[in-house]
Amino acid sequence: MILNAIRGFCMALADSVPGVSGGTIAFLMGFYDEFINSINDIVSGSKEKKISGIKFLIKLGIGWIIGMGLAVSILANVFESGIYKVSSLFLGFIILAIPVMIAEEKECLKGKYQNIIFAIIGIAVVAGITYFNSNGVVEHDVANLNIGLILYLIVAGMVAISAMVLPGISGSTLLLIFGLYMPVISTVKELMHFNFSNILLIVFLGIGVILGVIVVIRLIKKSLEKFRSQTIYMVLGMMIGSLYAIVMGPTTLKVPKEAMSFSTFSIVFFIIGGVIVFGMQFLKKIFEGKEKADEKA
Repeated sequence: MILNAIRGFCMALADSVPGVSGGTIAFLMGFYDEFINSINDIVSGSKEKKISGIKFLIKLGIGWIIGMGLAVSILANVFESGIYKVSSLFLGFIILAIPVMIAEEKECLKGKYQNIIFAIIGIAVVAGITYFNSNGVVEHDVANLNIGLILYLIVAGMVAISAMVLPGISGSTLLLIFGLYMPVISTVKELMHFNFSNILLIVFLGIGVILGVIVVIRLIKKSLEKFRSQTIYMVLGMMIGSLYAIVMGPTTLKVPKEAMSFSTFSIVFFIIGGVIVFGMQFLKKIFEGKEKADEKA
């Protein structure tokens, strides 16, 4: 229970800020397949599998809620004032996470270099979305919902949850690209203080999340089972593309700032991001040792 709560807590910290997904955390900590299978079992599994999946996700969910609550409580203020430090941290995290993922998936990547085209596609998708949304075009409109914006929120929710469960670019990064990150964080923070003025933003985004879970999770599971090499290459491409998204992230703030440059880059926070990756690997070994001990017992 405690171990899974810690896993969920770490996933929430990643999901809450633009950079790397909770799925990447699950991958680096060694429980990604169990995570995806549990979600899929709840949607389409047998009664026994549904119960097992619910139990596992509840354990993760306890830690996730605690982590997200702590993160959101400070993010609305810290994210804007410390955008370059936060961005530097996640640049370090992603750059160091890429070789770790390659090492973990070397069996499905080795000898299938023709699938690099999928990495290029992944880079192009993320970089393209970032380029065309680098001005945060939606952010100033969220208080005045219309049909177009409602559909936009639903689609954004579907895309964001897909990214959160994939071991690659984070859903928060995509919300940042779509110009929705700060409105969502601010709204969630206000909800924690019982201010429901913008609750429809979360409602429609939540509808997209639910639809994404129903439709996309099964697609992700099948892709990882039948086309794992192509999927991992695309995920790696999306991670590389997210580096550009993070560099351009400051331009999507409510009060836009300059894109990250060498002068605003923080080497200290970059190193911290790399250290976190190695910390995830260390925790993975601890969890694997604990699970093996439980199995023997």
